[in-house]
Amino acid sequence: MIRVLLVDDQPLIRSGFRALLDLEDDIEVVAEAADGKEGLELAREYLPDIALVDVSMPVMDGIEATRRIAADPALAAVRVVVLTNYGLDEYVFDALRAGAAGFLVKDIVPEDFLHAVRVAARGDVLLAPSITRKLIERYVTEPLPVDTGTTLEGLTGREREAVVLVAQGLSNDEIADRMVISPLTAKTHINRAMTKLHARDRAQLVVLAYQSGLVTPRPATPRPVIPRTI
Repeated sequence: MIRVLLVDDQPLIRSGFRALLDLEDDIEVVAEAADGKEGLELAREYLPDIALVDVSMPVMDGIEATRRIAADPALAAVRVVVLTNYGLDEYVFDALRAGAAGFLVKDIVPEDFLHAVRVAARGDVLLAPSITRKLIERYVTEPLPVDTGTTLEGLTGREREAVVLVAQGLSNDEIADRMVISPLTAKTHINRAMTKLHARDRAQLVVLAYQSGLVTPRPATPRPVIPRTI
């Protein structure tokens, strides 16, 4: 049973998500909160598997709530998925740095929403490759400064290779094909890299890959200008 905490200041949004989740035999909504502070308190009380946290809320916003959940050792098993209205907005990077396992757009179709909750619960691919690629595109246009305190010295060569491919937006199956290994072995390399780097999830692994300088954003190739004919 996947235990879910809903944290959103809009009752209608919470009711809609709850109605959808309650229809599933393997998912249980254990509590609801109307702001980040209440969400943090309920996370400590109920210890859910997943906390679905809205970005913009009164009292304490979703970014701060995510940061406090991620920093609390007692809540290490709680995976925060941030909810946003706008897709890849400026809050997403802050959420990932704060410790979010991923994010969902509120206009997501029900089937994809339920799939994402289950994926997040099992700790697998928390950002779809398409979303990871959007993150990479943002890094290309607005690269973060390299953090010299971030070191990857403890990684093996194969683990480094896997991290690079994760940062390029490849799925586990695509990484396995590229490295000529099984998907299970690819996942093992990725999980070991996350453990060594103290990354909570795949999303933070992408951030670390860029901040450490292991992966350098490449400028987008300009499109050729085709002269108009009269």
